Amino acid sequence: MFFPISHTQINPIYLVVIGFLIGVLGGFFGVGGSFIAGPALRAVGMDWNFAVGTDLAHIVGKSVVAAKRHRALGNVDLRLGLIMAIGTIAGSEVGAQLIQVFKRAGNVNFVVSAVSIVLYLGISIFMICESWKTLAAAKRRKRAGKSSPSHGKADESAFTHMTEAIHRWRIPPMITLPVSGVTISLWLIMFVAFIGGLFSGFLGGGAGYIRMPSMVYILGVPTHLAVGTDLFEIIISASYGTFTHAIKGNVDILIALVMHTGAAIGAQLGAISTQYFAGPKIRLAFVPLPLIGAAIVIYTLLTGHKL
Repeated sequence: MFFPISHTQINPIYLVVIGFLIGVLGGFFGVGGSFIAGPALRAVGMDWNFAVGTDLAHIVGKSVVAAKRHRALGNVDLRLGLIMAIGTIAGSEVGAQLIQVFKRAGNVNFVVSAVSIVLYLGISIFMICESWKTLAAAKRRKRAGKSSPSHGKADESAFTHMTEAIHRWRIPPMITLPVSGVTISLWLIMFVAFIGGLFSGFLGGGAGYIRMPSMVYILGVPTHLAVGTDLFEIIISASYGTFTHAIKGNVDILIALVMHTGAAIGAQLGAISTQYFAGPKIRLAFVPLPLIGAAIVIYTLLTGHKL
């Protein structure tokens, strides 16, 4: 099927399947799925500027479905999500402007591909180390008959010391988040949100592959709450990102709508599934996803365009 806005020929079934998979991943991990969607669209010949903008448009609807389900499960910190939306929108605009700079320079495909590969590999390596250490420590305590240092919570982390050290940076104003159980500097929240928004505008999606881990390791938010809150925040930030990319001519809304038909179903399944896994296992299961995205990007660079 030919899509005239982006001038690409794509099988609609391919788009529905990709949308469904991203919906499941988004509902389960609280991410927009751009590490899969962007490379998947690029792999069938779409330029990166269209892949970024179209991906943002498609995840808005999917995130609404998943966030609603997570809200019903008690996994959304509305206050944190609303605060983060401000920083994310600012970062998203900066990222979109960077896309325009490289678009005019004629090297947008190479630059975005290179940044994607480095970022995805870095996130995966970090989360492999953290999740493996956390689960290994839990097994050692279980064998020794000792209780968890997190007072029985299933969301412990081997890098808790890092989070505690960051929380000692008590730069006013301080924000108390009763739902997440943390008190933290507003500027730290805004920094995490801005960085997430920057990569959202530059690489597409909601940048949950950065924001979800950052909420866990930097802000100290429990994993299940980080997943649901990130999805809520993505609704706001991705809507803005879609708008700013649309006025720059980077959104193929027809492709986004086709993808959403599969994503709406997948998002429900993913959100429900989080209730059956502890935080460290969710984080460890997240690891292969950026690796898959990096592999797709590398493949498209080596082969030219299409799978």
